[in-house]
Amino acid sequence: MDMKQVLIFGLFLVPVWTCNMTRMHRCYDEHELSEAAERKLRTHYLQPPESSPAAAEDSPVSCPVALYGQQQPQALSDRSLSPWRYILRTKPDHFPSTYTEAQCLCAGCILIQDKKPPVESHDYNSVPIEQSRVFLKRELCCDGKKYHLKPVTVKVTVGCACAVPPQVRTSS
Repeated sequence: MDMKQVLIFGLFLVPVWTCNMTRMHRCYDEHELSEAAERKLRTHYLQPPESSPAAAEDSPVSCPVALYGQQQPQALSDRSLSPWRYILRTKPDHFPSTYTEAQCLCAGCILIQDKKPPVESHDYNSVPIEQSRVFLKRELCCDGKKYHLKPVTVKVTVGCACAVPPQVRTSS
């Protein structure tokens, strides 16, 4: 085989090979997709329970320092020294397509000392805690009409923690 034959052979082989690779995944019609995704998520990729209620992503965020002098709330997200709220996220080509994610409410951490009123201290940072979750991503099959479900890992913020800021190193 000369180089010209190898190139022609290779050009026809690659599309067939990549199309055969996606045949390892079952292809679904649009109307079958949601049910297949729910079944796969239920049997292969356990999903955490959704947190509720969720705030709108574009609603204003403020550090709730004043609430700490009042009655103690029950939810961990409200009792934390690095409080958070849940917001609703949407990924239309993923299953589940909507999920809740934590959003830190303070840049610093809330300090409560003696009988003084609580304050937000920027000597500490509120940092997001992330967890990897498996979603099923809808991808077009080779026929251009049906879809297969590809497992993808997405980092989702599940809460916030109070941490000492990283030390800035100075050269000596």
